[in-house]
Order: sequence, then structure tokens, then C-alpha cells
Amino acid sequence: MKNKKTLSSLKKVLSYVRHHKALLFLSLLCAAISVILTLYVPIVIGDAIDYIIEPGKVAFDKITPMLIRIAIASIIAALAQWMQGIVNNKITYGVVQDIRNDAFGKLQSLPVSYSDTHAHGDIVSRIITDADQFSDGLLMGFSQLFTGVLTILGTLGFMFVINWKIALFVVLATPLSLFAASFIASRTHSLFKAQAEIRGTQTGYINEIIGNEKVVRAYGHEKEAIESFEEMNRQMEKCSLRAVFFSSLVNPTTRVVNSIVYAGVALIGALSVIANPTAFTVGSLSIFLSYANQYTKPFNEISGVATEFQNSLACAIRLFELIEAKPQTPDKENALVLDEARGNIEIKDIAFSYDPEKPLIRDFSLSVESGKRIAIVGPTGCGKTTFIGLLMRFYDVNDGEIDVDGTNIRDITRNSLRKSFGMVLQETWIKTATVRENIIMGKPDATDEEIIAAAKASHAHSFIKRLPNGYDTKISEDSGLSQGQKQLLCITRVMLALPPMLILDEATSSIDTRTEMKIQHAFATMMKGRTSFIVAHRLSTIREADTILVMKDGQIIESGTHKELLKKGGFYFELYHSQFKG
Repeated sequence: MKNKKTLSSLKKVLSYVRHHKALLFLSLLCAAISVILTLYVPIVIGDAIDYIIEPGKVAFDKITPMLIRIAIASIIAALAQWMQGIVNNKITYGVVQDIRNDAFGKLQSLPVSYSDTHAHGDIVSRIITDADQFSDGLLMGFSQLFTGVLTILGTLGFMFVINWKIALFVVLATPLSLFAASFIASRTHSLFKAQAEIRGTQTGYINEIIGNEKVVRAYGHEKEAIESFEEMNRQMEKCSLRAVFFSSLVNPTTRVVNSIVYAGVALIGALSVIANPTAFTVGSLSIFLSYANQYTKPFNEISGVATEFQNSLACAIRLFELIEAKPQTPDKENALVLDEARGNIEIKDIAFSYDPEKPLIRDFSLSVESGKRIAIVGPTGCGKTTFIGLLMRFYDVNDGEIDVDGTNIRDITRNSLRKSFGMVLQETWIKTATVRENIIMGKPDATDEEIIAAAKASHAHSFIKRLPNGYDTKISEDSGLSQGQKQLLCITRVMLALPPMLILDEATSSIDTRTEMKIQHAFATMMKGRTSFIVAHRLSTIREADTILVMKDGQIIESGTHKELLKKGGFYFELYHSQFKG
């Protein structure tokens, strides 16, 4: 099964490499020029040796042109190798760029449940670290493979021409080197795969700790965090040492085998020179020894490449696992594009669960007229945010249906459905761009007047003016904005786009009480005539809602206005008084 997966990944890598055919041909051409000229030099040297050891004086008139030819051939071979290195880099980083783009692009088409069930750090590790590790192995492969294969074939041909008997001895000894390399390399693959997985776990853990640093310190969890990370490091060290131990055996093992072969060639060749010096000269022996050395050298290099490529393939497998993850169900071919939604929503007996054995939402029905404000309250884990995810089709219901303006949302394109909702979540997201570019995400063609009006409506204009470059200030998640300021920018986005339906999920949770009062007034204006869903823990923010849904264990247990629910004296009554009198 493991070999099948490795072979499948290798085929996928080659499919990416095929996109760079012209560069591949150029690399092969450079390798051929380099190898041919490198193999030409020993012939000239061998002839020179025969001229030097001839009886009488050294024939300098014949040796000088040979030295010039050696110099020219060596320079051209070096230039070809240099050019091949540049081309191989272009191929390698082109392939890695394509794979990395495909991996990141795939993230955009995966269901939200994928990021819910995979550590974010591990996903980052696959796209960044694993891709880098893969590029290292691929570059080494391109650098050694073409030249190595051509060198082996070229030297083998010349050796058979010079002395087929000694050449046959070299060929028969070759499997010993190959067997040693393949035996060791086969044991390193699983270790490199485990190494990549541990690296992904480490990245995820570091992200988790850094992202929650204040909580870690508030609870005095530093020691436990360090101990957990040290345990991961111990696992990484153990796995890495074993992988390096086995991979480091490859080169010396093949060198020992090749040295024995080289010594055998020298011995047999010397005996041949003594036996018949006219048929097999000292120069011929020099040429043969040079070729025998060049013949065995690629096996050392290729065996090293094979080991490194095991690590590279282990990383490639993790990348392809992401690229080939099951995407979200595509929109239907004849799916409706929701251009101007009125906001009538009908929820018919829906059921949903993340885990089939643990139902979360069940027997949930609701009818919402256009322009109504629906507040959803309930204890943590009752399904409030999950219900919002179902409205936006981040998840599909397991049973029942949700209709917008009489159309099942499964029959509406996801993009048009989501654009019909303006969403402000408790978790803010600021992209690395200017303030202006962050605000216009929902309405790219907005004018400056519209942007400023939206910012004033959300009470963000005053703090934006104080930024170094106002609306043209470059910001990011780490740019020093407070959580409240980030949330004001997110609210401004919705204020600008003003879609027909709104979702406010704890939208003012990070804003001070004074600003919240202003925001609530702005929200009231924004929600007029728009179907709105408000998820809130602070019940003071939802008193004016047309209908309040009280959820518990995935079901609606009460509904009505604020006053009606207080009069009932039920679960809402208890929640309300626990906040204001508890």
C-alpha cells in the first residue's frame, strides 16, 4: 500500500514536471554537452601519457595541442554545467510553485469542515515547509540524475570499446552497489514521512500557543506548554536521528563497494598491460581507470539523491493529500444566481450533526418574513453559530431544507447566496492591505464618499483619521489595532455593502459599552427593511428584535418578543435574570 502511494505521488510529480518540457530538453542538452566533453578529456590524457612514456624524448609538439583541447573542453563543460544548474533551478521552483498554488487554491474549494478537523498549523506546514523540503529533493534530483545517467551510459560504452572483458567485470559488480543503496533507502521513507508529520504537528502547536499566549500565561500554563513542546522535539529528534543514520549509510556503503570495483579494475588492467602492452597500453589503462571512476561516481551521487528523494516524496505525499482532499459539493449546473434577494426565509424541519452519532440540530423549523429581525440566544454549544453556518451553506443540512425566497439554497449558487448576506462575526479578519482595501471587500467599486459615510455610520471614521495615512494606512492582523478597532472595520464592510440579509454573530462583543450603544443605533438603521439574524450572549443587545429564538440542545424551546418571553418565566427568563441580577 505504501509503495503504491509512493508510486502514485511520483507519477503526479512527473505530471507537473511535464509542464516544463522546453526547460527539460535544455537541461538534458546541457547535461549531454557536459558529459561528452568530460568523457573526451580522459581520451586526450591517455594519448598524452602514451606520447610521454614512448622511448626517446617527450613529443612536446604533440602534447601542447592536447593541453589546449583539454582546456577548451573543460571550460565548455563547466559552462554547460553552470547553465544546467540555472535551468534545473527554474524547473524545480516552477514545479514547486505550481504544486503550492494548487494546494492553496484547493483550500478555497474545500468544505469548511476540512479546516475544522485539521490543525491550521499542519495545513500551513504542508503548503510552506513540506513544499520547501520537496523542492530541495527535486533540485538535487535534477542536478544529479541527467548527468549521472548519461555519464553511466557514456563511460560504459567507452569501456566496452577499450576492453570488453574488464568492462564486463565492472558491469557485473554494479548490482552490489545498487542493492546496498536501495536496501537502505527503502528503510528511510517511513522515517522521513513521520518526520514531516511531526513537523506539521509542531507548527500547529506553535500557532496554537502563540495565538493564545495571554490565556496560557493567565492560567500559568507555560511549564506545561514547554513540556509538551519538548516532548514533540524529542519525538522529532528520535525520528530525525534514525532517518539521518540510515540515509548516511548509503554513500559510504556504495563508496566501499565502488572502491573494491576500482581496485579490481586497476589490478586486472595492470596485468593486461604487462601481458600485452601493444594491445592495451598504459594510456589505455589510464583512460579505463578514469572511466571506471566516473562510472562509479554517479552511483554514489544517485544513491544520495535516492535517499533525499525519499524525504522529498514523503513531503509530496502530504501535499497531494491536501490537493486531492474531497472538495465541497459543487453548485448544480442550473443553480440560480440570487441577484436581488427579498429575504423571505423558510426553514423546514432541518437536522444537522458534525458527528453522525452526536446529533446537534434536529426538528428545527422557522419561517422568517422579509425585513424581520431574528435574535438567537442560548447556552454555549446549543447550535447558534452552527445554524448561521447552515444559512450561509458553510455546511449542508443532513435532513430537511432551507429556502430563500421560495428556493432551496442547494439550488442557489454558493457565491450569490453568501453575497446576499452581510456577516459580522465575533472573530475578526483583517487582510494585509490598506484600510480602504479592507473596507471595500464587499463593494470594490465604492467611492471615497461611500467609504467615509460607512465608516462614520459604524463609528470607525474617528480612529481611521488618527492613523498615519488615514484610509491609505497599511494594516494587518499584527499592525497594532485593538480588537475593537478591527471589529469596527469589519462592521464598516457590511455598512458599505448593505446586502439584503444580515448576520451579526456577537458583532459587538469586543467593543466598549459606550461605542456599543452607538453601534446598536447604527445597526438598527442598517437592519430596517433587511432580514437580520442576531446571535448574542448579552441579552441587552436583542431587546428590540421582532422574534427571539431560544435554543437548547439544537432545538428551539421558546420563541417570542423580549416582553413575551419574560412573561412566560421560562428558560429565557432565567438567562435574562442570571445576567442582570446574578
